[in-house]
Amino acid sequence: MTSFKSGRYAEEPQFNHGQVPRTAVLYCNLGTPDTPSTAAVRRFLREFLSDPRVVEIPRLVWLLILHGVILRFRPAKSAAKYASIWSAAGSPLKVWTEKQAKLLQGWLAQRGHFVQVRYAMRYGSTSIASQLDLLKAEGTTRVLILPAYPQYSATTTASLFDAVYAWAGTVRNIPELRFVNHYHDDPNYIVALASKVRRYWKIHGRPDQLVMSFHGVPQRTLLLGDPYHCECLKTARLLAEQLGLAQQQFKVTFQSRLGRAKWLQPYTEPTLIAMGQTGVHRVDLVCPAFTSDCLETLEEIDMEGRAAFLKAGGKEFHYISCLNDDPEWITALCELTQLHLSGWPTHVAPQQQALAVSRAAALALGATQ
Repeated sequence: MTSFKSGRYAEEPQFNHGQVPRTAVLYCNLGTPDTPSTAAVRRFLREFLSDPRVVEIPRLVWLLILHGVILRFRPAKSAAKYASIWSAAGSPLKVWTEKQAKLLQGWLAQRGHFVQVRYAMRYGSTSIASQLDLLKAEGTTRVLILPAYPQYSATTTASLFDAVYAWAGTVRNIPELRFVNHYHDDPNYIVALASKVRRYWKIHGRPDQLVMSFHGVPQRTLLLGDPYHCECLKTARLLAEQLGLAQQQFKVTFQSRLGRAKWLQPYTEPTLIAMGQTGVHRVDLVCPAFTSDCLETLEEIDMEGRAAFLKAGGKEFHYISCLNDDPEWITALCELTQLHLSGWPTHVAPQQQALAVSRAAALALGATQ
């Protein structure tokens, strides 16, 4: 990453007058450990849980808890969970995020948009700063920041933007920046979710209950004005409408609670247990807030949630995977990106733009002689 010391910016790529505008999309996800080892997980958790956007309690108190308790005991347990979902290609979150970025670039190119699409992680390797450095070194003059989070939360979206702003604070010649805040009610996103569920049901039949599980956040974030809870409920309502579900046929829950504070409710696992105990035969579960399968979906839901429901008396548990590389999702992502690129020059390849600039310069020079 570039640095800022004693009032001077770090050395930057040489600026060329008349530089051809280059547009890029930076597709950003949360992040993942490099390996499912205790050491790698500890490094990842240290960075993630040190973010004041993620944990909003008095700083000194939290750092004492984090370094004195959590980072001593949690990494080994979390590493075992990561190991259970790790593939030969690596972390599922990284695999799917990288693939989505490549597919998005291909989709955009088919529609005549000559833009570079890179992926970045808020925490861990392939950092936002490192990817912005690369784009700038390549001569990029405009960057669209596209989060992999459909619903806005200060704990995720705003933290991602913080990292972009921090990078910009180290740069003299800042590229033009745009940000996608949210797309929780984007029609194409909702259609992609509904199509995924319908295709699953066409093969496996329908459940007694559909559970829509969203990542949880502390209850106080709602009271402080975070729109996340409302956006999750709107996504769920729109998805249920697309699927033609009555109110009693689906439930909205929140997972991944951390600590003892009150988080958004109802909680996912207790809800699954209650369903099993009250005679619900089959539950299908989908995670609309996760656009890529990851630890929270593959281990927490498809392993722990499944076990809890079956142990409580349920008979069938079906996890419907995330959007991942689903063609309708990539199409939705492409439509969303095109909307936010509006007005930026993307329909002419940089090589053609450079040729046009050279010709214009030559004509101007001839006119002055």
